[in-house]
Amino acid sequence: MFVYLETSRLVLRRFTVDDVDDLVALDSDPAVMRYITGGTATPRQEIETDHLPAFMSYYDQGDRWGFWAAIEKQTGTFLGWFHLRPHDGEPEDEPELGYRLKREAWGAGYATEGSRALIFKAFTELGAKRVYAETMAVHAASQRVMEKAGLRFVRSFVSDWPVRIEGDEDGDVEYALTLSQWAAQGGRDL
Repeated sequence: MFVYLETSRLVLRRFTVDDVDDLVALDSDPAVMRYITGGTATPRQEIETDHLPAFMSYYDQGDRWGFWAAIEKQTGTFLGWFHLRPHDGEPEDEPELGYRLKREAWGAGYATEGSRALIFKAFTELGAKRVYAETMAVHAASQRVMEKAGLRFVRSFVSDWPVRIEGDEDGDVEYALTLSQWAAQGGRDL
């Protein structure tokens, strides 16, 4: 197993085709998908032919950016995923941080733990100058994770969502942390 990153409680590893069932279960929970699709599940075929191949395509480009399965170290349980990746047309050294975890993992600090570890890796190993994350303005729990991970509020903005999601009229928020800000606060380690 290729371990991308390890924390005290998590292993972030590459996805494999064997992860389809876990991804389907994750994206089938209306609570997990509330702020993504309004609660609509992602069809299995879409995960098999679109999402999982897209996740795995990052591995062909090396080990710098990508998507990783989040596994609870003690039990081997799939908890969800994290990503760290620049968007097309944006600076390579300004990756977006993202995460999606099973409801059973919420409130246990896994999102913050994984996010901090990825931010640390981005600044110390991957040459990032800025890490950012976005969420809906009404998604207070995700904003708390961003803040606990050290990201700072940058702006509010309005996205054009492909489907109507309750609360999208309030717009979205961006949180970010630059390398110099991270260094000034002493750098967060694992």
